[in-house]
Amino acid sequence: MEKKIVNNYGSFDVVFVKAKGSTMWDVNGKKYIDFIAGIGVNCLGHNYKPLVKAISDQAKRQIHISNYYFSDIGLVYADELLAVTGFEKGYFGNSGAEANEAAIKVARKYGQLNGGSKRKTIVTLEKSFHGRTLATLTATGQDVFHPECFGPYPEGFKTIKPNDYEGLKNAFDDTTAALFIECIQGEGGVNLIDSEWAQAAAKAARDAGAIVMADEVQTGIGRTGTFLASDALGFKPEVVTLAKGIAGGLPMGACLFRGKAADVFVAGDHQSTFAGNPLACAAGCVVAETVSNMLFLDRVNHAGDVIRGKISGWNLPIVKDVRGKGLMIGTQIDSKIKVFDIKLRCLEKGLCVTTAGSDVIRFLPPLTISDKEIEEGLNIFKSVLEEFC
Repeated sequence: MEKKIVNNYGSFDVVFVKAKGSTMWDVNGKKYIDFIAGIGVNCLGHNYKPLVKAISDQAKRQIHISNYYFSDIGLVYADELLAVTGFEKGYFGNSGAEANEAAIKVARKYGQLNGGSKRKTIVTLEKSFHGRTLATLTATGQDVFHPECFGPYPEGFKTIKPNDYEGLKNAFDDTTAALFIECIQGEGGVNLIDSEWAQAAAKAARDAGAIVMADEVQTGIGRTGTFLASDALGFKPEVVTLAKGIAGGLPMGACLFRGKAADVFVAGDHQSTFAGNPLACAAGCVVAETVSNMLFLDRVNHAGDVIRGKISGWNLPIVKDVRGKGLMIGTQIDSKIKVFDIKLRCLEKGLCVTTAGSDVIRFLPPLTISDKEIEEGLNIFKSVLEEFC
């Protein structure tokens, strides 16, 4: 397979052919429990009937039109997403990186309009991750994502340490355009951001004349037990970015605006060919309606509590911490153990997991995962961890 496809991903030699719920089968008929959900994308699981029907029905009507025009389903979806999130306006894209590029451009233009050319710095957090384009890589607060071969990197980004009150004293000034917070640091190790610190950081940024933005590409759409993780943190960003689970498996992203950021973009500032196409919007309507239900979100929180509680209860010596919110879960492993080896062994035994940072096994299962699938997956995970003890 590596001879046919450039192996940027380090993909495993597994070919999947079908899936249902949180269970997948490969070309040989082997069964796997899915604790990744396409890295948080398949939020309603595989083959979710209402989603499949909405996509099928829309495909028969219209798949794509130019953004010179509006689609009926696109307008319906925009109204629904804005109502659920409490934002005023939105831009649709195709991915998290594209949504974050939009946020960066909004921040830069806002700074220009409210302080001139000197107000261009975007402050992000150490251990954050914001995407794979050159700008979003630079915004990412991890040196491992800044190899020399991709340089030179864009200017105008600065990182601060999360949950550090002392560092806020000199974090922002009249050159700051925006503070960009990843509400839980997924790629950085499933690191939680303290709500009081987030609110203090947002206030400090606003006091300096900047806007506040939340990267919810991974944490949004119910992943952490509220529709937006920033709602739980309480810092009310002017800009929020969404992707991954937003359309249940179809490529889509969004950048939403309110308050000072609502009217920054004008025609020609930022565009995309495929963005907000009717097919993705039809899927987005199903996701938004399903995930915004409080009973659904209660179930997400309960399932996450069950998973974290069971792992903690095993009392295995190689497990150093279990953290997360909702169904975004990180199990920190003793640094003497290679988490890649654990990931590979899980796959061999029929469990799909991923990693975060250098020492964390990360779970991002479908938000619809059943109790039975949770039990099956955890039984495999426990047996693998016991092999490494």
